[in-house]
Amino acid sequence: MEVKMKSKMKMKPKMKIFKILFVVLFSFFCCFQLAASDRFSFRADRMSGSRATGRATTILIGNAEVRSDNLLLKADRIEIQGDDNQFIDCIGNVWGFEQEKNIYFYTDRLRYDRRSKVARLEGNSTLEDRANEVVARARFIEYDDQKEISVLQVAVRLFKDDMVCRAEHAIYRREEKLLDLTGFPVVYKKDDEFRADRIRVDLDTDDVIMEGSVSGTITN
Repeated sequence: MEVKMKSKMKMKPKMKIFKILFVVLFSFFCCFQLAASDRFSFRADRMSGSRATGRATTILIGNAEVRSDNLLLKADRIEIQGDDNQFIDCIGNVWGFEQEKNIYFYTDRLRYDRRSKVARLEGNSTLEDRANEVVARARFIEYDDQKEISVLQVAVRLFKDDMVCRAEHAIYRREEKLLDLTGFPVVYKKDDEFRADRIRVDLDTDDVIMEGSVSGTITN
């Protein structure tokens, strides 16, 4: 009897540790199992996280990758926060791909809200809409996936075929294939040059509509 009692006493700390580990792992499993029903998955070289009340956080480091519905994101570091992993913050060598619309993202930092489906790109940022053969670059890009509208700010450059558009602010309406430029906008079309206070470009027909202080150079 004495030997059996000692054996039970030695097992108690191990059983306690096992229970703690089980609870922690189970909480993480439940969280991501719930997200998996919304097509959410991730992988990385390293992972850390906490399940603090009201502030669930998961940090992925090294070759980090997250897939949410049709969006695939890769970065050096990805932080996931919020209920049902709502907020995704990607930092360093960020690459993104929206599979359904064939849109690529390249940026220094990308913040994505899975609920509103809005992505914010910060730093040297590029949005490549391969379906419409449009490449847009700026220091800040906000892309609304549901409305299919992109807002670009600071050092805006947009390229399509032989057309180059420059401005400090632009709104790209993907579905309508319209581009609105303000902030010293300039449009170069082959050897032609157009300047105005406001410029609208129809990216389907290449028509240019200008308003305010209009000037241009046309080469015959």
